[in-house]
Amino acid sequence: MDLFIKLSQFLLSLSLLIILHELGHFIPAKLFKTRVEKFYLFFDVKYSLIKKKIGETEYGIGWLPLGGYVKISGMIDESMDKEQMALPPQPWEFRSKPAYQRLIIMLGGVTVNFVLAFIIYIGMAFAYGDTYVASADFKDGMLIENPAMIKAGFKTGDKILAADGKPILKFDNDITMKIIMAKKVLIERNGIKQEINMPIDLVDQLSKYEKSSLIATRTPFVIGAIDDKSPNTNLKPKDLITSLNGQNTRYFDQAKVILESNKGKTIPATVLRNQKTENITLQVSKEGTVGVNRGGLSIESLEKLGYYKVSTTEYSFLEAIPFGITRGKDQLIGYGKQLKMIFSPSTGAYKQVGGFKAIFDIFPETWSWETFWRITAILSIMLGVMNLLPIPALDGGHVMFLLYEIISGKKPSDKFLENAQMVGFVLLITLLLFANGNDIYKAIVGR
Repeated sequence: MDLFIKLSQFLLSLSLLIILHELGHFIPAKLFKTRVEKFYLFFDVKYSLIKKKIGETEYGIGWLPLGGYVKISGMIDESMDKEQMALPPQPWEFRSKPAYQRLIIMLGGVTVNFVLAFIIYIGMAFAYGDTYVASADFKDGMLIENPAMIKAGFKTGDKILAADGKPILKFDNDITMKIIMAKKVLIERNGIKQEINMPIDLVDQLSKYEKSSLIATRTPFVIGAIDDKSPNTNLKPKDLITSLNGQNTRYFDQAKVILESNKGKTIPATVLRNQKTENITLQVSKEGTVGVNRGGLSIESLEKLGYYKVSTTEYSFLEAIPFGITRGKDQLIGYGKQLKMIFSPSTGAYKQVGGFKAIFDIFPETWSWETFWRITAILSIMLGVMNLLPIPALDGGHVMFLLYEIISGKKPSDKFLENAQMVGFVLLITLLLFANGNDIYKAIVGR
C-alpha cells in the first residue's frame, strides 16, 4: 500500500507537469493557427494505450512514461518527419510562421512550468501558511552528526546564523539547501561567532552518508519500547531522562556521550514520568546502551517542555502572492546554482545526478497534499530550467536557433536543423543513461 501511494503521487505529479508543459506549446500554436497533429502524455512508441482524434489533432496516452510531446506540423522535432519537411511549406505549418510566433510557441512550455511553480507556492502560502521554528529558538544549537559536516568543521551545539552573508532566521525545508550551496557559513559556538569555509566537494562527501541528516534538531531522550532482556525494568515507555550520573541530559546526544563513558556501570538517573521527577538507577551495557528503543514527543509536548516553539504565519490571498513569488524566485535561483555545481567537475556534484528513481524516491509513502504540491513545484522549476538548456532537441535549443534567426535575419537550413536535432537527441539519450545509470549504481552499492 505504501508503494502504491508513493507511485500514485509520482505518476500524478509527472502527468500534471507534462500535460501543462505541452499545453504551453499547444495553446499558442493554436492561437497562431498552426496545425498540431498529436498531443500525447508519455511516448507512444509503436502503439498507444489510448488515442482519439478530435478535429486535426490526435490526443492520446503512450505506454512509455518518459515524458510527453506535441507534434506540430512543419517543425523539425524528435519525430524527424523528413517526408513532410521535403514538401513545400504550407500556411498552417510551424516553419511558415514568423520567427516571433515560433519563439512564443517554443517558450510556451517552460513559461507554463515557471508560472505553475509560482502559482503553487502562492496557493500553499494561502492554504497552509509558513510553518517553521525560528533560529533564535535553538538556544543550544543544532545536532551535527553527519561525518561530512563534522569534517567541514561543524559541531553539535553550533548555532547556524548565516549562509554567504544572508541571515538564516528560520529552520524550515530550505535550510539544508542554503547550507549546501553556501561558500561560507557563519556559526556561533560557545558564544563566539566564526565562519566556516565550505568544502567545494561537499555534495560529493555528503553522498557517502546519505542516511545521515545534514543538520537536525536536538531532541530529548524519551523511552520508547523496552527490550524484553533489558535489566532496566524500572524504566517505562514515555519516560524522559533528564540526568545521568549527576549530569543534566536535556538532549539525547548528551545522554549518549555519558552512557558511552560509563559502559558496564550502574549509574544514578533522573526521569520525568507523568510530569513528576523520579530518581532511579540504570545498568549500562558494555555497548553503552540501556536496553531501550528511543521514543518521541509530539510538537505540542516539546513546546510545553520549553524545547522549541513552532510558528505558523498565516497569509490572506493578497498577502500570499508576494510571499509565494519570493519563495518561487528563491527556488529558481537555488536550482540554477545546483546546475552550476553539477557542471563544475571539482564539486563532484555530477555524481549525484539522478534519474526517474531519484525523483520517485523524493515522494513519501504517506499521502500529504502539502508535500505533494511542494515537490511538484520544485519539479516544475527543474523541468522548466532543464528545457531551457541550449541543447538541440530541447526547447532551449529551438529558442537558441530562433534567436539567431531574429538577430541575424538568416534562418538556419532545414538540413542543419535536422543534423542539430540528431546531435541533441544523442546528447539527451547520453544524459538520460548517465542519470539513470547513477540510480542503478547507487542501488547496487547501497547508497
